[in-house]
Amino acid sequence: MTDQNVSLFTHIINRDISADIVFEDDICIVINDIAPQAPVHMLVIPKQPMARLVDADAADQALLGHLMLVAGRVARQVGVGDAFRLVVNNGADAGQTVFHLHLHVLATADGGLKLSEADMSD
Repeated sequence: MTDQNVSLFTHIINRDISADIVFEDDICIVINDIAPQAPVHMLVIPKQPMARLVDADAADQALLGHLMLVAGRVARQVGVGDAFRLVVNNGADAGQTVFHLHLHVLATADGGLKLSEADMSD
């Protein structure tokens, strides 16, 4: 992968760019979004680059399951485990602006969530 094809998230994973890291393991990293669309807005990012969800295949099942489990874990960790939204924007027309698969964990600080579709873009 040439440097121009390396995503912003790969730079964060490699520590070329700083980020507010909430959680990290060998498979993924979770950061607070720099332009939050809700009081709680974290991104669950796999370390293995994958542009979009539709690029996944059967070999990625364990990775995708792990991302979902981590999303639930960090939601509980920050106190919104009972009420949060999990969003994946797949493609530019769906609001994806960073083409490295990532899950948005969104909630209000008190665990509720009322967001419009306009709030769902990357």
